[in-house]
Amino acid sequence: MKNRKFLLFFIFLLTSVIIYSCKKDPSLESEVFGHNDNHVHPVFTGEFPDPKFPEDNILTRDGVQLGRMLFYEKDLSRTATMSCATCHDPNTAFSDTNRFSLGVTGQVGTRQAMAIFNLAWNDNGFFWDGRSNLLRHQSLIPIQDPIEMDESLENVVSKLQARSMYRTQFQNAFGTDQIDTNLISLALEQFMHSIVSNQSKYDDYIAGNATLTAQEERGRVLFFNEYTPAFPSVSGADCQHCHGGANFENDRYMNNGLDADAQFTDIGREMVTGLASDRAKFKVPSLRNIELTPPYMHDGRFKTLEEVVDHYDQVTNSSTMAPEFLQQLPNGLQLSQADKDALVAFLKTLTDPNLATNPDYSNPF
Repeated sequence: MKNRKFLLFFIFLLTSVIIYSCKKDPSLESEVFGHNDNHVHPVFTGEFPDPKFPEDNILTRDGVQLGRMLFYEKDLSRTATMSCATCHDPNTAFSDTNRFSLGVTGQVGTRQAMAIFNLAWNDNGFFWDGRSNLLRHQSLIPIQDPIEMDESLENVVSKLQARSMYRTQFQNAFGTDQIDTNLISLALEQFMHSIVSNQSKYDDYIAGNATLTAQEERGRVLFFNEYTPAFPSVSGADCQHCHGGANFENDRYMNNGLDADAQFTDIGREMVTGLASDRAKFKVPSLRNIELTPPYMHDGRFKTLEEVVDHYDQVTNSSTMAPEFLQQLPNGLQLSQADKDALVAFLKTLTDPNLATNPDYSNPF
C-alpha cells in the first residue's frame, strides 16, 4: 500500500513538472517574438505618486524601445541631419543649452527648448503655451515645423516603411508592420513617458540617505518658507507655491513678472486660449535638473541660476502677473547675497546625475 501511494505521488509530481515546464515564459516569449501586450515596461517612480499613463497607450518594452529609436532617428528631419535628441540632449537633462534651437537649415527658433523628463506626471498640456493636449500630439509638431525639422509626415512614413528594421520594430511594438503617423506618435509618447528623473541628492536627503550642507539647508528653508516681511527672521523666498510637489512644479501657466505690459513681445498662453487674461503666461517648468538646463525662462534670457534668483528677488509688475508675486511689491524679497547663494546651492541638489548616463535613455544606434 505504501509503495502504491508513493508511486501515485511520484506520477503526480512528474506530471506537474512536465506541465509547468511546457508553459511559456511571458518574458521569454516577448524576447523571441517581440510582441506581447502584457509585457509592460517598468517605470521606477521612487517617492513620486503613481503616474497617469494614457489607458490607450500603456508602456511596453517594445513600444518604448521603438520610441527611443525614433527619438534619435535623423530621418525624421527633411535633411536627415536632425533628430528629437538634437534639441533634447540627455547630457543636459534632455534640453538645449542654446538660447534658441537651430533648425535643419540654420533657422532660429522662437522659444527655449523645454527639458523632457517626468512627463508622465504632466497633465496640463505641452509646450510653453500648452498648445498640445497630449504628448503624442506634441511629438509630431517639431517634425513638421518649417523652422525645426521641416519634414512632412508622409515622407517620414515612407522613409521608415522602406527600412526592414523599422517594419520589424513596429510589428514587435504594435502587431503590424504597416507604419503610420499615429503609431509613430504613440511610440514617441511611450519613450518620453519612460524618462524619469528622481535620483538627485535631494531625493537621497528625503530618503534619509544624504545630508545637506549648511548652505544647502539654508537654501532649502528659504525655498519652502513663506514670504512674510513682517517677520524677516523667518521670511522665506516662497518658491514652493509655483515649484512644489515631487516634480517641483504646479501644472499651471503663469506670468512670473519678467516684463511690464509695454515690454511683452510673446503673448504666451493667450495664443492658445485667446484670453487677454492669459497674456504673457507660460508653463511653469520643473526645477529638477535646473543646474543642467541653462539658459532660463521661455526666451532663455537668463544665462545663470544667479540671474534667475536675482529676478525673483525683484519681479516686474504687469496686468497679468500672478497674484502670488504681488505681496512682495514694491521692495522685493530683500534677499541678502548669502541668501541668494544658498538658494542656488539648494537648487543644485535637484540635479540627477544618473539621467544622462542611464542606458535606457541613450542613443540606441
